[in-house]
Amino acid sequence: MGKRRRVDERKTVMSSKAGRSRRHVALGGIAVVALGGGAFAVYTVFGGGAAAKDGSADAKAVKTGPLSAGEVRTAASAFLTAWQQGTVAKAAAATDDTAAAKTALTGFTKDAHIKDVTLTRGKRSGGKVPFTVKGTVSYKGTEKPLTYESALTVVRAEKDGEPVVEWQPSVVHPDLDEGDRLVTGEAGTPPVKALDRDGGELTTKKYPSLGSVLDGLREKYGKKAGGKAGVELRVVRAAAKDESGGSDEQSGTSEKSTREKAADKTLLELSEGTPGELKTTLSPSLQAAAEEQVKSTKRASVVVMRPSTGEILAAANSSSFNVAFQGSLAPGSTMKIVSSALLIDKGLASTDKVHPCPKFSSYGGWKFQNDDKFEIKNGSFKASFARSCNTAFISQAKKLDDNSLALEAQQVFGLGLNNWAIGVSSFDGAVPVQSDAPMAASLIGQGGVRMNPLNMASVVATAKTGVFKQPYLVPPSVDGRTLATASRPMSGAVRAQLTELLRYTAAAGTAAEAMSGLGPDYGAKTGSAEVDGQKQPNGWFTAWKGDLASAGVVQQGGHGSESAGPIVAALLKAGSGG
Repeated sequence: MGKRRRVDERKTVMSSKAGRSRRHVALGGIAVVALGGGAFAVYTVFGGGAAAKDGSADAKAVKTGPLSAGEVRTAASAFLTAWQQGTVAKAAAATDDTAAAKTALTGFTKDAHIKDVTLTRGKRSGGKVPFTVKGTVSYKGTEKPLTYESALTVVRAEKDGEPVVEWQPSVVHPDLDEGDRLVTGEAGTPPVKALDRDGGELTTKKYPSLGSVLDGLREKYGKKAGGKAGVELRVVRAAAKDESGGSDEQSGTSEKSTREKAADKTLLELSEGTPGELKTTLSPSLQAAAEEQVKSTKRASVVVMRPSTGEILAAANSSSFNVAFQGSLAPGSTMKIVSSALLIDKGLASTDKVHPCPKFSSYGGWKFQNDDKFEIKNGSFKASFARSCNTAFISQAKKLDDNSLALEAQQVFGLGLNNWAIGVSSFDGAVPVQSDAPMAASLIGQGGVRMNPLNMASVVATAKTGVFKQPYLVPPSVDGRTLATASRPMSGAVRAQLTELLRYTAAAGTAAEAMSGLGPDYGAKTGSAEVDGQKQPNGWFTAWKGDLASAGVVQQGGHGSESAGPIVAALLKAGSGG
């Protein structure tokens, strides 16, 4: 199941000393503070602060304004010097969160067993100062050198405006998030030698996108695969939290009411363990092709799977976060595959029947329109689907119940039930029950609908076969787990019409250019999902050819036919030997 790393907003809390009550009274330009015991302190208010006139020395004004280069260097040096010398309390006091910094820096020595530390400051950029960490990891007579890059940011302290280090766990090590720890010792989980479907070893050197996947496989199958743990320095992730939340459209991350603990990460092996072997469903040729496709495109993610079985054959991302499995993004018009199945199921649309596609359609107080405000007069539903007409779907919202789309997604396509067991963490899609305008928006893949390439590859695979086959990376026979199923199959009539819609779109619709030469056993759907704050929409594309299904997204890529389309089409071609 999915996971989203949350960056908590900092909250400023003002408190007064215990046993001392204060009442503030404003008198013109004078602020009068009544203290306990009848005493008063009078402050004359100035533009930049207040001067005390209670008989004591003048209060020091809070410093404001941009930090000077000297202030940044001095604050950074004070922190780094104290850390290097092992004076943890002094180093922590040079930050804006003394308690958290002290805990992390203490753990750096006592839990991670890192000694002989040398910290070398790099060239600053504004308030940000990079630095190099060199030290020795020493555990029970075994030692290994450690070197890595990190960075800190200097800010003004709230209380007095003095320059301090803004505390983040990543200051200690760039792989640390809130609640994570650095620990050296016998690995809790033995290493795993993950194999592709042909028996070849899967490594990040060969397949850079698989880093988080390999970590997840070790976390879940290390002990079951029969390996023996070694001694290592690793990041021990924070325990999972139960909390609800939304999604981050910019990063593609997701958050669900029940979150899984992220996989721990090995940073340095002091003594090697003995790995157990674990076979996956990945195809070496398709995985290599997927890596090549995303390498040249920023924020691209893609998945290839086999519709007849659910086997995942490839998954790749151009960013470090595994959007392919764990992303949570509005899927745009690719969601019209599910919506079309719903409309056909309920008799509200039929492939060759005339279907409305006006320039505009309103529902729930929102006015929806088509791309470039096009309209199709007296056209068929097939024409609307192929052209990706939004109003063809919005116009039917009034005839649906609030939960209609959610039920179709769950019962036929196996989405949104948080029960996929692919072998590593995944986000299984979300189609919440909504009303009014958001319900209508969900029909065109906006509103609260959230998907990732794995979900959409599964959607087009289900449309092709008529039966949901839960995608999986590790065969269920390895650990005896039960794969998710849909509660009802797609009817034969719906499947026939849906595959016709997808074939026509691949042959003569918005997907035609990308899918050129891949027919005749093929089908596709394009999508573009608008995101607040983005100049360009996220580009989506999902398609099948023969017994291969694929879906991809390029965040801020624009139209899916031009961004994600060529990536998906290239993989379908590579997988079919074309």
